Amino acid sequence: MSRENFKPIAIEAPSKNRWLFRLRCLLDLQLASLASPLRAALQGLQGRVLDIGAGESPWREWLSPQATYHGLDVQSAADYGMQAHQDITYYDGTVMPFEDASFEGAFCIEVLEHVPDPEFFVSEIARILKHEGRLVLSVPWSARRHHVPHDYHRFTRERLQALFESHGFAEVVIEERGNDIASIASKCIVVAMRLVKPANLLAYCWTLPMALLWAPISIVLLGLAHLSFVLPIGAKEDPLGYFLTAQRWRK
Repeated sequence: MSRENFKPIAIEAPSKNRWLFRLRCLLDLQLASLASPLRAALQGLQGRVLDIGAGESPWREWLSPQATYHGLDVQSAADYGMQAHQDITYYDGTVMPFEDASFEGAFCIEVLEHVPDPEFFVSEIARILKHEGRLVLSVPWSARRHHVPHDYHRFTRERLQALFESHGFAEVVIEERGNDIASIASKCIVVAMRLVKPANLLAYCWTLPMALLWAPISIVLLGLAHLSFVLPIGAKEDPLGYFLTAQRWRK
């Protein structure tokens, strides 16, 4: 299968429509599990900060006043549903067009799974970061294939730890985003979306009744998922994704 029934909706800056962003966080568990730790981590970045895989630069506004924003994305960003922006540098996806040790911080949100060669990509992040430069990164785990055909990897906690430590990062801290309850709920919501958006009008004859039956299940699981974010329920072995912070250490 080389195409998606429905493509991911590009995330816009939360301040553009705060109520819409909150509604999306209510329904989109991947986003809900990411927003809180990301906002806190971005507040801690200072100096020249690179947004790797910037897209629409939705997280820029969460940086502190002490940070100077720079965006980086691939020249084929339009294939991912992104528009071009003047303050983003576009490149061919290989060597990042910056000098060694030129940034105090970097963040890379839901991008690593789309990189054909993650070893080289991480080595480039390490190269452009200064000594003790901070990195903030997230990846999905329990997530459907997206941005097909450019979805190449899913990373375990152990793989992330080894990958970044092998490229000169220290203080690598990895946290699970969500749990098995949230993962199941997220899958149910994806099924519901597919049922209300069939391939053709004729398919509504059977997808609409199924959607009506599926809706109560999805609502209950959605509520349980949000509850599991604040209470110690659910297992961490099957999270929605991982959130990583690390520090570049140059010898």
